[in-house]
Amino acid sequence: MSNSLLAVILGIIEGLTEFLPVSSTAHLLIAEQALGFHAPGQVFPIVIQFGAILAVVAVHWRKFLDVLVGLPVSRDAQHFTLTVLIAFAPSVVAGLLLHSFIKSVLFSPGVAAPVIAFALITGGILILVLERMRPMPRFSDGDRLPYMKAFQIGLCQVLAIFPGVSRSGATILGGEMLGVSRSAAALFTFYLAVPTMLGATVLDIYKSRDALAAAAWNDIAIGFVVSFAVALVVVKGFIGFISRYGLKPFGWYRIVAGLAILGYLVLA
Repeated sequence: MSNSLLAVILGIIEGLTEFLPVSSTAHLLIAEQALGFHAPGQVFPIVIQFGAILAVVAVHWRKFLDVLVGLPVSRDAQHFTLTVLIAFAPSVVAGLLLHSFIKSVLFSPGVAAPVIAFALITGGILILVLERMRPMPRFSDGDRLPYMKAFQIGLCQVLAIFPGVSRSGATILGGEMLGVSRSAAALFTFYLAVPTMLGATVLDIYKSRDALAAAAWNDIAIGFVVSFAVALVVVKGFIGFISRYGLKPFGWYRIVAGLAILGYLVLA
């Protein structure tokens, strides 16, 4: 199978899983190992993840444009921008402090798969348990969350630097437990993803700059475009899906997927 076709497959996986609470990073790592795809510098996964994130900008372009235009004079635009930046701040600190450790240790071939399996199973159980315990929502507008709630959701997002912990799962479930409605938490997760993944992309490219000359930019471009296109569909339908069915289907999926990975590791 050619690298271009592998890039298409991985782009589809990324686009499907980036906003679902199942960990796109875990799915990409497992798929890369299973398919034998190895991109120099480990740049491929993070860049195609940003392709999926841009789908948020494409779907909610009016919101971002209104904020950009109104930022100098609009209190609503200023409040929105501050909540996103406040929520983004914990990931900046954690990413700068832990980037090397996460990449060199937790993402290493012998460690990544067991860590992912454990995180998938644990996260699935937490979803099933906490969905039953979530309080009645007190905040239903994802555009106007209180600053403290935004910061607390940002702290939840920090957990996603570990492979197998879903960024969207951590922020949506965390938001629910903080009294934010599921749909508002999901919408805020979309907004927060933009600076988070932009920052992660820039940091990862900078850290891997010595390997960039050998990077297969053609494959990266293919994965980027495919993940963007697939994520467009997911972003448009995700909030409606979880508003109707909740996060429990994803909790069961995570448990089954984690057990399958553990089973493979034991039998391999």
